[in-house]
Amino acid sequence: MYEHYKFVNTPLPYAYNAMEPYIDEKTMKLHHDRHLQTYIDDLNKALSNYPEFQDWTLSELLVNIPSLPQEIQTEVKNSAGGVFNHQFYFDNLANPAPPAPTGELGEAILNEYGSLDLLKEEFKEAGLSVFGSGYAWLIVNANGQLKIITTPNQDTPLPMGMCPVLNIDVWEHAYYLKHYNMRNDYIDDWFHVVNWDKANDNYANCFAVGF
Repeated sequence: MYEHYKFVNTPLPYAYNAMEPYIDEKTMKLHHDRHLQTYIDDLNKALSNYPEFQDWTLSELLVNIPSLPQEIQTEVKNSAGGVFNHQFYFDNLANPAPPAPTGELGEAILNEYGSLDLLKEEFKEAGLSVFGSGYAWLIVNANGQLKIITTPNQDTPLPMGMCPVLNIDVWEHAYYLKHYNMRNDYIDDWFHVVNWDKANDNYANCFAVGF
């Protein structure tokens, strides 16, 4: 994520109702226009009096939180994480979606998990295991291995030296209007709109940038 202060909420790359019937239009509007916008506003506010950090990209902020003044570290960590995580989530959705990953990502999934179905099983278990709010991720670790991890709240894999390939938001605001408290059903529906082509691009980019 290469944008920097002042951060803006760019439009979704599809219509609000594009993920129907799997993710409803009202949820997409609220999720993008209100929840993501709040994180953007809070991040801009936190950086407004610190011009020395205003040319840092979103990724640079997230991997260098300890270098920031202590009084804004928590706010920047939470807000920048919220911006990164949401943008990554929205950018990796499509409807109709590719039926399966191809290319290098497809090969890596077969090598690491044996099949796409087995990957989905483990990914779903990870998403369901998040207590409260957070994310499940498919990442490339520092050894170049494909792994599934979870993060709480708005933490990201970046400070851990991991490169994200795919994520699912399991905060309740991502699914409650349609799926109520049935996170299990939401994850099943989300698999119908995973943009595997974009995930394959993300996977290739992980190695292009040195992971």
